[in-house]
Amino acid sequence: MLVGIMGDWQLRTRVWNRESKGVLTFTELGFGTAPIGGLYRPVPAEEAHATLTRAWDQGVRYFDTAPLYGLGQSETRLNRMLQGRDRDSYIVSSKVGRLLHLCKPGEAHEGVGKWFNVPHRTRSYDFTYDGVLRSLEFTFERTGLNRLDVVYVHDLDVWTHGSAEVMEAYRDVFMAGGYRALIELRDQGVIRAIGGGMNEWESCQWLTERGDFDLFLLAGRYTLLEQEALASFLPLCEKRGIGIVVGGPYNSGILASGPKPGAFYNYDPAPPHILEKVRKIEAVCTAHNTRMVDAAFQFPLRHPTVVSVIPGAMTPTEVDANARAAAAVIPSALWDDLKSQGLMRQDAPTS
Repeated sequence: MLVGIMGDWQLRTRVWNRESKGVLTFTELGFGTAPIGGLYRPVPAEEAHATLTRAWDQGVRYFDTAPLYGLGQSETRLNRMLQGRDRDSYIVSSKVGRLLHLCKPGEAHEGVGKWFNVPHRTRSYDFTYDGVLRSLEFTFERTGLNRLDVVYVHDLDVWTHGSAEVMEAYRDVFMAGGYRALIELRDQGVIRAIGGGMNEWESCQWLTERGDFDLFLLAGRYTLLEQEALASFLPLCEKRGIGIVVGGPYNSGILASGPKPGAFYNYDPAPPHILEKVRKIEAVCTAHNTRMVDAAFQFPLRHPTVVSVIPGAMTPTEVDANARAAAAVIPSALWDDLKSQGLMRQDAPTS
């Protein structure tokens, strides 16, 4: 993987180039579309469009979506913003592993309490060959695109499925069917790269060791707060030229909000030991006159496999805040102090 940086912060990019499979140019600041799909609160269509448009105006050219996000709504909202724009000027990734279905009359639709004001749909897991093809057919219809740059298999991890046994069964189905579908579509040029979008680096490593994957979207597991992926997964990716997109760089919010009461970590209120560690990290950042949120955004980009960081945003103001974090300059002494105080792994790249 060749990593290069060009231009000012708005257009700063990283280039993924794996053998003869082609080149993808990511903006370091990407956009995760789950929030504008109606995650945790209703997001009116015009607000979502304004947010996506603001991201484009700030220079963002990588957009990640999924059928799950707003039960199809994030894909249709992305469609509207991208209409009329040069297809070769941006990157879109989506995901497979879930199919959406019409709700029966009177049936409460999936996601009540998490997804708000979304279409009347429910979802089922489907990692089969046919299921992956069907999922992508619907995604092409919702996004209005005729090709995707990256397709990730979504949530093949214990965190999502609740037990190793259930996850392993789905994983076996995927490798026997859905994986083959992705390989064929990549060979045909319908998609340019394949990978996994996961909450656990261990699942990403399992796939890496058994298949030919190009990129992984790792959510919340390589951050200023957590670097266990350095033990084996990220070195393996570096060796094989596999790119990493970092989702959840703020660990669900606590690295942006700080260790205040009720701060979220992994989508739940942060436990005491996480609050304490974040307090210590924040104190080091403050000593170096640096916002913790800026350091949190910038840290993953120090690793040579990372091609983009994709914090979510619900409003244009949040887009601007992410852009400010992307433009920040972090003093090297801050990383040194975090390591000396045992708050960061010694082998974490920081330059």
